[in-house]
Amino acid sequence: MAESSPYLTATADAYDAVADIYADFVRDSLDRLPLDRAIVAAFAELVRAAGRRPVAEAGCGPGYMTAHLRDLGLDAFGVDLSPALIDIARKDYPDLRFEVGSMGAFDVADGELGGLLSWYSLIHIPPSELPPYFAEFRRVLAPGGHLLLGFFESEGGPVTQFDHKVTPAYRWPIDELADLARKEEFVEVGRMLREPLEGERFRRGHLLMRSGPTTDTIGTE
Repeated sequence: MAESSPYLTATADAYDAVADIYADFVRDSLDRLPLDRAIVAAFAELVRAAGRRPVAEAGCGPGYMTAHLRDLGLDAFGVDLSPALIDIARKDYPDLRFEVGSMGAFDVADGELGGLLSWYSLIHIPPSELPPYFAEFRRVLAPGGHLLLGFFESEGGPVTQFDHKVTPAYRWPIDELADLARKEEFVEVGRMLREPLEGERFRRGHLLMRSGPTTDTIGTE
């Protein structure tokens, strides 16, 4: 994944410019989102059950979700394009590891991670550029490792660009996003659609996937 891609630079610059405002806006956002917390808790439970491998948050921003993963018992670290947001994350959560980098090119070995969370970070990637990210997620996850995606769902329409408050972003049909993941041998574990709350514009989509084809026999008798 080219680190000099124009959309990566534009995204990093846009978040750098509003880092403090954005961090204040999202820091406590999970408090009023019980359904969102529930699927993150399910992700954490599945990762814990599979072993003690580290977990990455891809596009961690100011680090509040990485800290939430830590509170759920995971060995979590965060990666983000924005140096300003990483500075905030390191200040707010000095006990956690945060790195400036692209989720399209993790600095980890093949199969090193037990889980990977992308919480409203894939939304800024142009649709034609997205497939290699799933290949990278597949590379860094151990066999059976779990991937959780949070995104804005297109509510029956096609992939649609919208005027995100920081930088352009895309709403995805949940089936189409799941199909992209399946092409990299991710197996769907579950999904959750949540209707917009007061003050939200769009439906929220959540996909929980497992890396690699399943060999389970439970429930086949």
